[in-house]
Amino acid sequence: MIARSPGFRLSPMGTLLAFDTSTDAMGIALVAPGWQAAHDRAGGAQASATLVPELMALLAAHGLALAGVDAIAFGCGPGAFTGLRTACSVAQGLAFGASKPVIPVDSLLLVADDARAQTGATEVCVAMDARMDEIYAGGYRWADGRWTATDAPALLRLDAFQALQRARPGAVVAGSALDAFGERLALSASVQRVPQPRSRAEALARVAAQLWSQGVRVDAAHALPVYLRDKVAQTTVERAHDKAMKAKAVA
Repeated sequence: MIARSPGFRLSPMGTLLAFDTSTDAMGIALVAPGWQAAHDRAGGAQASATLVPELMALLAAHGLALAGVDAIAFGCGPGAFTGLRTACSVAQGLAFGASKPVIPVDSLLLVADDARAQTGATEVCVAMDARMDEIYAGGYRWADGRWTATDAPALLRLDAFQALQRARPGAVVAGSALDAFGERLALSASVQRVPQPRSRAEALARVAAQLWSQGVRVDAAHALPVYLRDKVAQTTVERAHDKAMKAKAVA
């Protein structure tokens, strides 16, 4: 179901088509002067086949064509290799075809923004499960109506993430690594946790609007993914190790 939220304002005004397929969830959003529409649904392997039809349906549902948007925002990562490749190729294809600029959106920032929506937090440490016993991590601070990155997105082993989190003792910790790693994260009992998002699509709409208002837009040729990892598949030994570590965490 697509929800339209009244009272949303952009400064300066702009109409944005936005999408993110960096996780197993696919989020799409349409942001226009005075309102936004957001749609969350299953992504993963389905996203490559369903993303463009969903975007066209979203535009049509609100009486718009691609030519009527000012920019195309997309989740550039870090995240799943296939999902990032899908988002980047669709962003480039639509932007080139309609002669529109693109807005690359930090996919970890969506987690931080959603955590703020759930808790009111102004300092968020994001921890997303990156598989292979690693974590996509980043630190973000909300101040003066905008986000800034205190720690740029990085691919970290568990000990490195623990050091990052200890350096930000007042931060809320949000993301899928909370469930994937469990007690192995060794978080203080006082740390507030947000393991599940309320709506990535709504966070995407808010972040895309903020970036637009800050003047962030690049040529379609620069709609590039942030992979952080060159290797995208595990060996048999690595898969066995990953499975054993997760079983140990549950035991």
